[in-house]
Amino acid sequence: MARYVGPRSKKSRSFGESIFGYDKAFDKKKYPPGQHGNKRRRKQKSDYANQLMEKQKAKYTYGVLERQFRNTFEKANRKKGVTGEVLLQFLEARLDNTVYRLGIAPTRRAARQLVSHKHILVNGIINNIPSAPLKPGDMVAVRGKSKGNMVIVDCVSNKSDVRKFGWLEWNPDKMEGIFLQYPERENIPEKINEQLIVELYSK
Repeated sequence: MARYVGPRSKKSRSFGESIFGYDKAFDKKKYPPGQHGNKRRRKQKSDYANQLMEKQKAKYTYGVLERQFRNTFEKANRKKGVTGEVLLQFLEARLDNTVYRLGIAPTRRAARQLVSHKHILVNGIINNIPSAPLKPGDMVAVRGKSKGNMVIVDCVSNKSDVRKFGWLEWNPDKMEGIFLQYPERENIPEKINEQLIVELYSK
């Protein structure tokens, strides 16, 4: 299954933020990677460079490779509404991202693994496709015999804040949640300028 397996801290430093979750190495070096570290004089980026970086940031944040990302953009472009916002809504509706948002896994990478290893049910049926799109009303739950998995138990028990994402509903006792609706752009916490992505693909 295709996924990014390169250095995460270095990639986060290039974007200037910890896009893969908490990173101790990133906290120590919050400047771009390179031989001369923070002392290097850096040229002002062109519009194209900024657009490309924004697309790359979105791809790595959600764990999507190029072809799948482009297909998602084209799907968003065909749908009514603001293309950039619809793109982020589709990315948020991915199964692996929803498992992460519900607090079943500590990172999107861990959520992807849980889905791939058949720990997650969608509407009562095992779904091992991380990129599977959810629709409003879909129920996401931890598989019965996986509810004793210590990774899942620890993660769920540490998320006692009744989930801060209004488009999701979580039942900690049953270890199941509902994807209520596509989120509004202002409720998506990721620092992504989706308009730059639209401009890049519109060239």
